[in-house]
Amino acid sequence: MKNGKKDRLASYLLWAFGIAWILQIAAGMMFRAGEGLAYSTLLAVSMFAPLLAAVLSGAGIRGMGWKPRIKGNIRWIMGAWFGPAVWGAMGAALYFLMVPDALDTSFSYLYNVLGAEGVRQMESSGLSVQQYVISSCVASLTYAPWLNMLFAIGEEAGWRGVLYPALKSRWGTLKGRIAGGIIWGVWHWPIMLLAGYEYGTSYWGAPVTGPLLFCLIAASMGILLDFFYEKTNCIWIPALCHGAINAFAGVPTIFLNPAYGDRLLLGPLMVGLVGGLPMILLAAWICIRDREKPIAPGKN
Repeated sequence: MKNGKKDRLASYLLWAFGIAWILQIAAGMMFRAGEGLAYSTLLAVSMFAPLLAAVLSGAGIRGMGWKPRIKGNIRWIMGAWFGPAVWGAMGAALYFLMVPDALDTSFSYLYNVLGAEGVRQMESSGLSVQQYVISSCVASLTYAPWLNMLFAIGEEAGWRGVLYPALKSRWGTLKGRIAGGIIWGVWHWPIMLLAGYEYGTSYWGAPVTGPLLFCLIAASMGILLDFFYEKTNCIWIPALCHGAINAFAGVPTIFLNPAYGDRLLLGPLMVGLVGGLPMILLAAWICIRDREKPIAPGKN
């Protein structure tokens, strides 16, 4: 990698981490203060830090495939749309088979999250808990991935559009993808440490094991997202897959026994070691299959 490209990549990372970590720290403070709306808003805004970093660093956002490419990409669009729900459901099923006591079909975990007042408000609006479960599952498979895509594009333009091509041009596809995934995982660390993002705060080995495991999960997710990008040369496709991952992310907790709420390192979510196993294995298969592939599209 030439010096100019090294400097631009370093500048990109400084902007991407600097902006996001400031927002994540602020979000963590809002979380601890009980300001849920402010917390969620700041996290959503932080997703655009990689895109903004690409502009501010001079890396640029041209040549990423901003024009939607539907023709010839239908199978990849369908895979990006429904794939996360498939491997996420497989991971959750595997977890519940391994830990049958963790399965609770009475929605106790959801009742705990909503609280008595939340349940009353929901039911007063004419929506039962059972109907809420059904609508949440339907949303995760239909419109939610597309809505989430509009936020995920902020990360995908930066990670898959700028960072991954730069790393792959220096270290090759496999090492570049793994390095990019670790960087992506570390990028989440402030909100994980301050607000228990993904795993909570009382899991085994907290607060160290969660952030470390998430780097493995992020590396696996990044490989899949980069795979979709390479296949389509359209940045919106990995953004759709990213949005679908986020849409399905919390669905398995609907069926989780509350007593296992502090054991998310294993599952049933995709960020767990068991819950994420189908995704990890799929990413490993892609690595083996594509180990000799040339550099992906994007900015180097």
